Amino acid sequence: MPLLSVIIITKNEENHISECLNSVAWCDEIIVVDSGSTDNTVTLCRSFTDKVFVTKDWLGFGVQKNRALVKATGKWILSIDADERITPALQQEIKSVIADSTDCAFRIPRQSRYCGRWIKHSGWSPDYVLRLFRSGCASFTDDLVHERVQVLSGEIGTLSTPLLHYSFNSLEEVLEKVNTYSSASAEMQHAKGKKSSLTKAIFHGLWAFIRTYLLQAGFLEGREGFMLAVSNAEGTYYRYLKLMYLQENIKNKP
Repeated sequence: MPLLSVIIITKNEENHISECLNSVAWCDEIIVVDSGSTDNTVTLCRSFTDKVFVTKDWLGFGVQKNRALVKATGKWILSIDADERITPALQQEIKSVIADSTDCAFRIPRQSRYCGRWIKHSGWSPDYVLRLFRSGCASFTDDLVHERVQVLSGEIGTLSTPLLHYSFNSLEEVLEKVNTYSSASAEMQHAKGKKSSLTKAIFHGLWAFIRTYLLQAGFLEGREGFMLAVSNAEGTYYRYLKLMYLQENIKNKP
């Protein structure tokens, strides 16, 4: 049985995936589940591992990561995204804890990049993500977006070396994710019976800007801090607007 399996889900990640896979090439097993890429992603993945699986449907990030999880055979699971990188220092820390620790899972501090700047404020740092866990100890929630690892039992430790996250390389990526994630979040909230209105959209959007830029010291990040606060506000505003229209569409159906 492999000691460590890394799981990655992809779709049209040819600009990221080679560097991501290079950073985890030391793992015992690499599992990739692709959701119908139309670029060179699958070919690039198959140059690193023969365990590349393509699915025809998309039921959300959580479901897709669970699909990858059930294919992993290692004693430990490391989950990363295509735009993330494991540094040599983090590699050594992971090897050390899975060899000696009795903990069930580990949070990893994440350092994220926004339009060319590493962000140290704006609510992005410290940003601890649970990505390393023993097989059988955890699984992913079935959320469409913003899925999380839920630990079934055991203690959770914390690593000290950061995971690098190249989250937004350009404004085009920011706008694309604002649209995609706000739609998925609105669908999730609608499924839970949440309600919205124009007033709520405006209020929550303004609050997202104030929280990010002022309360979480985004102003210390210069122009990128302001841009990040605006994009957070936009994402929140559009999420509530889309939720409003979803509920109105249901209400107006004959």
